[in-house]
Amino acid sequence: MSKLKADVSIIYSGIFSQWDNQSDDLPRFLDATVHVPAIIDTEFGFIVRIKKAKNQVLTYCIYHPDIPDDQGNVRPPFDGTVFIKENDWRFYLGDCIWAPVSNKVGNWRMTLELNGKIVADKTFKVYTQTT
Repeated sequence: MSKLKADVSIIYSGIFSQWDNQSDDLPRFLDATVHVPAIIDTEFGFIVRIKKAKNQVLTYCIYHPDIPDDQGNVRPPFDGTVFIKENDWRFYLGDCIWAPVSNKVGNWRMTLELNGKIVADKTFKVYTQTT
């Protein structure tokens, strides 16, 4: 393991263009905000820049409001791991709003963990738009 301390910083946070998770391209940054309207297909999250952590494993987690599954049970947080590919690497963590929007309203907390320590943490407030 490298003796260098990893350097992690959130470089963009807010609303993004639709993201294709099959592509190497990150979504395009549109608006800096933590307030996200509950509109179908609105993509939100953050992009981090990670330096000096090549070959380490990054753990991500998205804690969402109590969104039920098809059986009415609360979905667990969405989490997983990703391998850091380069010494100067950018990573997008985000989600988007899907139907029905009524149960997507609330706080969405997104975290990244490296070597057992949270290195990025952002909470987005999804709200219903009034007309």
